Amino acid sequence: MSSTITVILVHPSIPQNTGNIIRMCANTGTDLGLVEPCAFGWEDARLRRAHLDYEDYADVKRFPSWQACVDHYPGRRFFAVETGGPNTVYETAFQPGDILVLGSEVTGLPEDVLASIPVENYISLPMVPGNRSMNLGNATAVAVFEAWRQLGFPGGSSRGQAMPFAFTNGMPLPNVDSNGNPIGEG
Repeated sequence: MSSTITVILVHPSIPQNTGNIIRMCANTGTDLGLVEPCAFGWEDARLRRAHLDYEDYADVKRFPSWQACVDHYPGRRFFAVETGGPNTVYETAFQPGDILVLGSEVTGLPEDVLASIPVENYISLPMVPGNRSMNLGNATAVAVFEAWRQLGFPGGSSRGQAMPFAFTNGMPLPNVDSNGNPIGEG
């Protein structure tokens, strides 16, 4: 197992969402699986623009079917991230090797995928009552970061990387410390 958490997108429809998820997976050390068919090609300019060069830093696998995906991960726990799931990501005790499964932005997870995951492993994100769903990229990021947090951010830092400059009014200020104070002047 190369990562602590794996994300599986089943039949994603919007290339920009998938590109953003590739980038997020690269930055969290999360593996990503894509179950075909996707509604866009791997060379789609919108996908490439969204993930920039992060594809080089993410472990992305493509599967011809849901069954091929399941067969690739024997013995792992699958969690369906679904609107209205009985438990939230915050009530779920994640373990290394867990897999978060999310469906198409248009149709959600197919019935055969849902049928293969135990109902107690359907999880959701808290939302204001009456709203339908969250953006796929946002929902994936919330679920991944909660699982990664619970596991202690293995392979990463809870503080992120120090930036070499700060911004004020949208303009960069080179050579400032973390409080915005100039460094090396005087």
